[in-house]
Amino acid sequence: MAKIENEVEPSNKKLDIDPVVFGISVVISAILVIWGITATESFSKAVEIVFDVLVGNFGWSYLLFVSGTLVVTLIIGLSKYGDIKLGKPDEEPEFNTGSWFAMLFSAGMGIGLVFWGVAEPISHYASPPFGQGETAESALLAIRYSFFHWGLHPWALFSLFGMIIGYFGFRRGMPQLPSCTLYPLIGEKGVKGPIGKMFDILAVFATLFGMATSLGLGAQQINSGLNFLFGIPNNNIVAIIIIAIITVIFIVCTVTGLDSGIKHIGNINVWLSFLILAAMITVGPTVFIFNYFTQGIGGYLQNIFNMSFFTSAVENSNWPGWWTVFYWAWWISWTPFVGGFIARISRGRTIREFVVATLFGPTILSLIWIATMGGSGIWLEQFSSGGIVGPVQSDVASAFFVALNQFPLGSIMSVIATILVATYFITSANSATFVMGMLTSYGTLDPSRKVKITWGTAEGLLAAILLLAGGLSALQTAAIASAFPFMIFMCFSIISFFKALQKDQTIQNQGEFIGTIDI
Repeated sequence: MAKIENEVEPSNKKLDIDPVVFGISVVISAILVIWGITATESFSKAVEIVFDVLVGNFGWSYLLFVSGTLVVTLIIGLSKYGDIKLGKPDEEPEFNTGSWFAMLFSAGMGIGLVFWGVAEPISHYASPPFGQGETAESALLAIRYSFFHWGLHPWALFSLFGMIIGYFGFRRGMPQLPSCTLYPLIGEKGVKGPIGKMFDILAVFATLFGMATSLGLGAQQINSGLNFLFGIPNNNIVAIIIIAIITVIFIVCTVTGLDSGIKHIGNINVWLSFLILAAMITVGPTVFIFNYFTQGIGGYLQNIFNMSFFTSAVENSNWPGWWTVFYWAWWISWTPFVGGFIARISRGRTIREFVVATLFGPTILSLIWIATMGGSGIWLEQFSSGGIVGPVQSDVASAFFVALNQFPLGSIMSVIATILVATYFITSANSATFVMGMLTSYGTLDPSRKVKITWGTAEGLLAAILLLAGGLSALQTAAIASAFPFMIFMCFSIISFFKALQKDQTIQNQGEFIGTIDI
């Protein structure tokens, strides 16, 4: 297969930006930002309409697509294609197994888990998809659906897209751009033409809106933590100030070459996460946590098919739209970012190694976190003083801190948790800024400062505008809207990947390396 080269040389600073992908992405982003600032009410109304249309008419498509990716990922991992390397046949892994697993685990933790670790199980406990709330049955439904939303399905998305990016990038020698994954279907002319550019633009917007959603949630939770600890007002103005401060910090780190510092912050994230996890298991309801985790796993695996396709068609409830569809859309919007990250750190691994590690490693860690944090909240409601449901219903971002404060060392853990959310905020935004810079700069691994400043600023502005336009509901709608068109392109990317794998296996059987042939 002919190698697709970058359209420009990296040294040509005048043309280090893809004018089509960058230009269109910036113009549309600017229009949305200006609209949100100058006409917040109409922007908010438009957000509501988009949510109603997509969830009401196409919610089923998110469920089918994400469940399909889980099936496809498992099939590829277990098939004869599992022996194919994400790299040249004789290439060794770039990172040792221990470091690799550590980085995968860090990818599995983030603002979302800290935000929803207590809030989601408690929300399902109080308002389950069916049945009576605040009962033993709803407590089991709570852990079951929380495991479902943070389990195998989202990581199948990341694993499959990461596998595809890694395959075409490291084995086929192409730039790590979503458009290049369509090469077997549309050829080099198509990749560099309007179809390829459109795919890259959609990846930019998926990443932008997905990260803006996460930043908005993170700002709300930092605000709640500061309110809980120091009495600082909990409102959109403070949340926007937090977004502005954190945005400046990660942009400065990005453009001043402090990337090594960002990596150190990433390591701190992992250690702080494990510290809070260990502390809660120790001072919390330890036996209940382990029992709840075990029973939750059983309920999750037993009901995974029913949950995967639950649309509430007969019940006519909005529950799947506000929860499962939102999560699947959020994860889809994160696939260019997380998938690209796990692909870059997995060079030299076989597809089977990649699937097992990326699908099961982060999933297990996520479920342990949810069982510990969410289980502690459920225990308080079922067997102790309670007091968690009310705060969750009035301010979902405060749930984590309210739960922590019910246990010994609660104040200390709340301080650590606030720092943790802020550091996740910085590292996630920094990485997303890099990815958007790469996507708009021909796939270069060294996007220019002005590009990173542009996308860093856009992330912060969009997160702030979405908060003003409707808070959590606007953030959820942004994720759902940005994911829909990208999901369609991902379907073609998967088909293209299978075509490449079939050719790859055919040539392997003939004893040749596929890097020099045309597909």
